[in-house]
Amino acid sequence: MEARIEVDDAGRRSAMNTCAEPCAIERGMRIIGGKWTGSILWHVKDGPVRFNDLARMIGGASKKMITERLRQLTDQGLVRREVLDTAPITVTYEITDFGRTALGFLDELRKWSEGLPKTLAVKKR
Repeated sequence: MEARIEVDDAGRRSAMNTCAEPCAIERGMRIIGGKWTGSILWHVKDGPVRFNDLARMIGGASKKMITERLRQLTDQGLVRREVLDTAPITVTYEITDFGRTALGFLDELRKWSEGLPKTLAVKKR
């Protein structure tokens, strides 16, 4: 059932069928809604990407922020981290099968965003 507001005979308003905490949308946003998270998933979708190459692909994100997001994505099972036995050591990141489940709606978000009016300002945080 959908959440709704009911008004009793005295005019008091009550919420009915409220979402459990957190609701499904909020739970998903907590996992994938962090700044740069969607971009990272999008850029590692085609195969292993070296950390420095990923940092170059994501303009505007600091290496510290990318590192933080990659740790979260790895801990959540969305991205796989691999340390290669090279000199110097190389670290690559690749999307997991579970991470691929997010690509459908990320692509829809990309299409929606590309269709937004150019006059719609997007404020930086």
